[in-house]
Formats: sequence, C-alpha cells, structure tokens
Amino acid sequence: MPIAEKLTARDVILDFPTDGKRDLLQALAAAVAPEAGLPEIEILDALTARERLGSTALGRGVALPHARLSGMDRPVMRFLRLRRPIGYEARDEEPVDLVILVLWPEAEAEGFLPTLSEVCRSLRDPQVLRRLRASATPEEVATLLRAGEA
Repeated sequence: MPIAEKLTARDVILDFPTDGKRDLLQALAAAVAPEAGLPEIEILDALTARERLGSTALGRGVALPHARLSGMDRPVMRFLRLRRPIGYEARDEEPVDLVILVLWPEAEAEGFLPTLSEVCRSLRDPQVLRRLRASATPEEVATLLRAGEA
C-alpha cells in the first residue's frame, strides 16, 4: 500500500509548535489516540520505548518516530513540519523540523518495514526536503510525498 493511501493532506500539520522531543511525542500520542483507538499513554510509552533503542532521527532534519501496537485495526500516519527545529539526538547532530509518525497494528506485521523503507526513500532527495520545508499547504506536502514514491 503506497504512502499516499496512508498519509493524506488531512494527516499533514504545518508549523506545529513544540518545545522539544518529549513534548513532540506527547503531542503526537494525544493527536492520534482517537484515530488509533488506543489510550494516549500507551502510544506515548511505545514511542518512548522505541526512542530508547536509538533515536529515530534519520538525519538532514528528519525524524521517523514509529511503533507497532496491539489493539489497532489499521496504520496511522502523520506528517508534521515543526515551527522551530528541535534537538532529536540525530547522528548528524542536525535539529529536526520534519517528522513522519508511523503507528502500525502489531497483528499486521506485513507492510510495516516496507512502509518505513518507502518513507525513507521518499525523503532521500534534498530537493524534496527543501520543497517540503517550503510547502504552503498540506495538499502540496501530500503531493510531494506521493511523487517521491515513484
């Protein structure tokens, strides 16, 4: 299933305010809990546990927080462009300003790793990153991500 089928313009938030990594993960958990059908704390715990394994920052200002959770019936994704870059423990030490959240049903293992790979591939091109940072609307972001799938 392509990114475009999981991440639409309604899943894009531009100029998201946050005070740091912990605040960002809490806000993400709160925002997606109703759609995921899970308690906010369960999502936050899963994201935090994943970050303890190693930062999900990909470098070049991009982070990909992700987790597999039981009790979900379908994947949930969000794209956020942060109002201000934040420290995210990236290997390249660059602050993060682009975030793609991927939550995946534990029972549906198939598709999780290909989706993460697809997201990484779509964000490999520096021109795509530049255009994501300059996009004026959620529709532009969704279109850019869809184009990056090709």
